[in-house]
Amino acid sequence: MTYNTIPDSISPEGAVYYLFGATGDLARRKLFPALFSLYKEGKLSENFAVVGLARRPRTNEQFRSDLYESINEFCRYRADDSELWNKFQEHFVYMSLDINNVDGFRELNSLSSELDRKFNIPGNRLFYLALAPSLFGPVSFNLRDGGLLESSGWHRLVIEKPFGYDLPSAQKLNEQLNQVFKEEEIFRIDHYLGKEMVQNIQVIRFANAFFEPLWNNKHIANVQITLSETVGVEERGGYYDKSGALRDMVQNHMLQMLTMIAMEPPSRLHGEDIRDEKVKVLRSLRGYQSSDDVREHVIRGQYAAGSTGEKQLPGYREEESVDSSSTTETYFAAKVFVDNFRWAGVPFYIRTGKRLPVKSTEVVVEFKSMPENVLFAQKHDLSPNLLVIRVNPMEGIYIKINAKKPGSDNAVQPVNMEFCQSCQIGINTPEAYERLIHDAARGDSTYFTRWDEVAHAWEFVDRIAQAWREEKGDLQYYPAGSWGPKKAENLLNEDGFHWWPVNGQEEDNVIWITNSRR
Repeated sequence: MTYNTIPDSISPEGAVYYLFGATGDLARRKLFPALFSLYKEGKLSENFAVVGLARRPRTNEQFRSDLYESINEFCRYRADDSELWNKFQEHFVYMSLDINNVDGFRELNSLSSELDRKFNIPGNRLFYLALAPSLFGPVSFNLRDGGLLESSGWHRLVIEKPFGYDLPSAQKLNEQLNQVFKEEEIFRIDHYLGKEMVQNIQVIRFANAFFEPLWNNKHIANVQITLSETVGVEERGGYYDKSGALRDMVQNHMLQMLTMIAMEPPSRLHGEDIRDEKVKVLRSLRGYQSSDDVREHVIRGQYAAGSTGEKQLPGYREEESVDSSSTTETYFAAKVFVDNFRWAGVPFYIRTGKRLPVKSTEVVVEFKSMPENVLFAQKHDLSPNLLVIRVNPMEGIYIKINAKKPGSDNAVQPVNMEFCQSCQIGINTPEAYERLIHDAARGDSTYFTRWDEVAHAWEFVDRIAQAWREEKGDLQYYPAGSWGPKKAENLLNEDGFHWWPVNGQEEDNVIWITNSRR
């Protein structure tokens, strides 16, 4: 079994891409635009075909019309080159499919053979399941029984989160998939791992000599990871009320970002070596041993009615498809420890929530302060040095240092030195789904989650969920448009820290030195 981190310059081999759920929102907003961007940039082999699969009837012409509208609405490129567009759309066909009927899969296999001949494809198959997790197993069995895994090329399965509801359901789902696909053929997408600045964390850490020697408990006071959303549950109320922030965001996105920050340097730039180091972090997470532990270190919140500006916002229980007595959390904050030699004693504070004031995903690394009785610290209230990694919506990094205030007699003022990647590249920065589809087509599993990553993440999360079931009265409420329950501030205050402002909420007394006009 061989895994590699494959250079971006190597294009994928020709393949048939099967998009299950092709009439759904994910395909329209993310998958179709990603495929067009890859094609326009020459990152797809000309020997490819895309089969859109869903239950509702569609002709090829209707499907291609939907494709065109999707790209012009959501893609970073426009389909304004008629010659390029016509060549691209010829590779797309549609088939109405009942995923519970194996005969339909046999018909799909016949169509696949025709596409192989038409586009000179060597039997490679990539199955993208933009479906409910409960359908992953049945679809996999029918792919096998319908003959689609008997072609001469490679076969890969790409599946979306959530991967299960808890550890037992995830184990059952994994056992079903392993009856059909090998682990190295399964690509579990967490789209946050495809984001530019999440992938850049490794480069920032391991390619800069002045960071890695300081990246430990001797020099870092705490790490803060924020993933805040301004929206409520919108039309996802039915799904979200059964999931909540813990399962929807923490088990995947937040723990993945934590592993990228805390992992050891891999021995090689091979996909499995990188994922091995991430798993070591998850194994080192200090599990909460009791309900008291969870109550002390975890904040569970739900937004009530509130406002932003003059706009009135409903409470979570007033949202469509949400139980009027629901105790589902829309906010999660926790103090987490990674009990290994590098991070022993360093708190990682993580928070995520809906209906917060700013949409932002950021990682703040706060370094330990200078000794209070040394030099400038005797006369000045020095700010801690910070390294801030901005993931979304702005992309970039900034470093906060202390410097002499211009024109003063040794007065000290904090200064932020910023690299704004979004300002430099603009809207044409590759989207996460482009990178991940491209990687899956090339067989590069580096930024996909392996089964043992999923299992360890569920083990950590399940202890919290169990404690919440035992402590039903521990839900905190916060007004929509605020920064969450007051107890989330106390989580840091009791350790002598505070949540640092995220993008859009910067401090007024800081001088900015930036590569872009602010």
